[in-house]
Amino acid sequence: MTAVTPIRCAGNAVLEPVPAAAPGPGDEAREICAITRATVQAAVEVLAGTRPIHQLARRLDQRCLTVLQHRAALTRRVAARAPRKMELLHRNASVRSVRACEVTPDVYEASAVVIDELRVRAVAVRLERSKNVWRVTALEIG
Repeated sequence: MTAVTPIRCAGNAVLEPVPAAAPGPGDEAREICAITRATVQAAVEVLAGTRPIHQLARRLDQRCLTVLQHRAALTRRVAARAPRKMELLHRNASVRSVRACEVTPDVYEASAVVIDELRVRAVAVRLERSKNVWRVTALEIG
């Protein structure tokens, strides 16, 4: 992609195409952190029962989606039989921090800290790029 910017030569404006800056490694890491933050927030909301799981279908691969769906069902089943305190599990969760590390140019691993009304959790995520789309291939919620 190129942009046309005026370049002044002895008082005259001359239009020359200037190549646009390519996204740097810092931009990609910020993108990964943003994807991780949104995905982890949505996954915890699925576990709380406040978000439908199909909203994560485009971001998670099929295995992760199935595992998250199974864990959400188990969480609901346990919460239905448990004392009132279990109803607060995964409620009002928010992602406090996210860190990402490049494994290869098409693979990142990230970690997030999530706090809810009962406890603080660690979440590990592996993202892989396929056809210029980042997908979560591993999601471990502590």
